[in-house]
Amino acid sequence: MSRIIHKTAGGNAAFHNFHNDYAHIADPNERRRLALAEIDKAPFGWYHVRAIVVAGIGFFTDAYDLFAVNMVVSMLGVVFWQDAIHSPGKIPSKADTAIKVATSTGTVVGQIGFGILADIVGRKKMYGLELILIIFATLAQSLSAHSPACSIVGVIVFWRVLMGIGIGGDYPLSSIITSEFATTRWRGAMMGSVFAMQGIGQFAAAMVSLIVTEAYKSTLEQAKSVDKCSGSCGFAVDKMWRIVIGFGAVPGCLALYYRLTIPETPRYTFDVDRDVIQAGSDVKAFQAGVPMGHVDEITRARAKENDASRLEIPKASWSDFFSWVRKWKNGSVLLGTAGSWFLLDVAFYGLGLNNSIILQQIGYAKGNNVYQIFHNQAVGNLIITCAGAIPGYWVTVATVDTIGRKPIQLMGFVLLTAIFVAIGFAYHFLSGKALLALYVLAQFFFNFGPNATTFIIPGECFPTRYRSSGHGISAASGKVGAIIAQVLIGPLRTRGAAPGSSDSPWLNHVMQIYSVFMFAGIFTSLLVPETKRKTLERLAGEVEGTPEFDPDNVRRRDVEKAVELQDGVKWRGDRVWDGR
Repeated sequence: MSRIIHKTAGGNAAFHNFHNDYAHIADPNERRRLALAEIDKAPFGWYHVRAIVVAGIGFFTDAYDLFAVNMVVSMLGVVFWQDAIHSPGKIPSKADTAIKVATSTGTVVGQIGFGILADIVGRKKMYGLELILIIFATLAQSLSAHSPACSIVGVIVFWRVLMGIGIGGDYPLSSIITSEFATTRWRGAMMGSVFAMQGIGQFAAAMVSLIVTEAYKSTLEQAKSVDKCSGSCGFAVDKMWRIVIGFGAVPGCLALYYRLTIPETPRYTFDVDRDVIQAGSDVKAFQAGVPMGHVDEITRARAKENDASRLEIPKASWSDFFSWVRKWKNGSVLLGTAGSWFLLDVAFYGLGLNNSIILQQIGYAKGNNVYQIFHNQAVGNLIITCAGAIPGYWVTVATVDTIGRKPIQLMGFVLLTAIFVAIGFAYHFLSGKALLALYVLAQFFFNFGPNATTFIIPGECFPTRYRSSGHGISAASGKVGAIIAQVLIGPLRTRGAAPGSSDSPWLNHVMQIYSVFMFAGIFTSLLVPETKRKTLERLAGEVEGTPEFDPDNVRRRDVEKAVELQDGVKWRGDRVWDGR
């Protein structure tokens, strides 16, 4: 017979004694079920909005830092390559690639490292550390300078690798914290809203670039081309790129306090930390908007010790992880999430980080002076973001909990395959407006498609003890795809061009290559489960009587209960096992 957990003294209007809300439940496993059901069935409220905003501001910062580099590298070329022998005023392609790939390289490390650590030490302890790293590295970039001992490329690459580690950590942490606090009915919309801040970040990067360009308009108009932008013009551009980069730290600073004070997710406290009393209190604390629940520490410690042998929760370990992932039912899901993200990011980042190349092809990166060049580049990025990217993100938010994740992902890959085939094989027959229209459609179906769903699904489909690691591995696979796109596929666009030329004679073939990756994404998407309006415990295979139920992954005593119920042993109304 389970021992009753007695109520504890203390608590007031400011610090409610949440422990007593579940003190009448003797079985720790039943207390867990009741507490998690309260999260899953809770109506959408302000505490959900708070979670979205706190996580979303981080993604705003991530996207701003990642995509601002499109315009910053053009400015760097004007400042640091003004005296170059070949193409003065333009950054060499190798330096351009190194700066862009540096962030993705750091992101891979951050996604795997922070993902695993969040499963080991907790979400709360890691959340905020990645934002501190992003803020520090961003400010350091904005203050970087060339020196005889170290080139500007080397300095910026170093800081962008560190910034990438922080950005990488934000992917699994923001996803799973939002997922584990979300109500089941609107979990997809909440996670999608966090990810949609990426579109706002892209918009802000282009808008800040436009604002600083307008601020130095009179100075920039003095130079007719980038190779003539010296003296006061070069000085103005040097200030411009530092402002664009440095602004990326501002929203992060605003969100830092709230990240450092967010409560630990009850699911982690239940399933990994195995502290049933604290987790039950944290459920109420999250809804009340306080950092954590306050319980009697002596009672909590005694209950944690007594409950340890009775908890039905599989304990995380490296051997358990490899045993879990070796099963095809589980390994295929990880293969589906990681493979889909990898294939997506080859095209998404290959295209997105080279927006300036597309803008050149459609006439938005040219001008009669340096002001017009930077102005048109910023406006072109705003057009692409507002016309395609931002609407795509929010259409996903509106439909992901009704249409479902998997149909949206499959539809996106199918339509993207068709779009890239059209661009690739009809490239030389398309007008500038037609090319722009197809490019905007690609951005829309990236985001109303696999770019959003590859972020959402890994935050739902893995068990709590490996949810962060699974998301981190999946996201890191995507960034490996981004690196391949930048290092191996992207440079192919200049194949056949004259030395020193910025022409892209092979751009159509690059688009054809991207269409192959989009087509392959259709098949990896078939491996992922549909997670729409299913509890995280059901998706983890813990709920008997559902298609996802997995006896090898379920709580040990739940299996015993199912067996004994089949044998006719009664389950008493007070939720305690009848040992007779």
